Amino acid sequence: MSDRILNLAQLEALYDEPSRNSLLKVARHITPEYGAWIGAARFCVLSTVGPDGTDGSPRGDADPVVHIQDPQTLLMPDWRGNNRLDSLRNIVEDGRVSLMFMVPGNSNVVRVNGDAHLSVSAAHLARFERNGQHPRSLVVISVSEVYSQCARAILRSGLWQGQAAPDLPSMGDILQAQTAAAAEQSARIDSATYEKDWQARVTKSMW
Repeated sequence: MSDRILNLAQLEALYDEPSRNSLLKVARHITPEYGAWIGAARFCVLSTVGPDGTDGSPRGDADPVVHIQDPQTLLMPDWRGNNRLDSLRNIVEDGRVSLMFMVPGNSNVVRVNGDAHLSVSAAHLARFERNGQHPRSLVVISVSEVYSQCARAILRSGLWQGQAAPDLPSMGDILQAQTAAAAEQSARIDSATYEKDWQARVTKSMW
């Protein structure tokens, strides 16, 4: 018998069904809560795919790593690097991208999936002027979905131990906003209740 998982049925048999909240947290545009997170992030990982394979590239800035142009659009300046252009070549060939935003001190991670293209628009480039310098190009991301990642990975690794957490919308705040329009009261999530239950649950399900 092979120890390799060869199909989705074998994979799914190993795991439970995804929780309701893990599906409710997905938004199709940048909400105010997710916007606060993205606007606070000075670091993210940009993942791309192209004909020669995949690439994961760290992106960082002294300011927010991306600019939120509108709820469906992010602008990422391409500042000086090693000129391999791995991510940029991939985007030209295949626009599918994923971004993972992290904020020091906070255990949540915000992820964005979408399509991207490169721009050399003078107006866009001028927005990122710094000490007379401009990025060579911009990555323009059209957002298809945005959601937060389970905090367990950051908590298990102790990545931000000793770092003070900034004041950002919690996972409970995000879920409360995502379910606020639900017709049934029982379908709406209360942030304070969620956070209290989460703290109790995570101590029992870290590993």
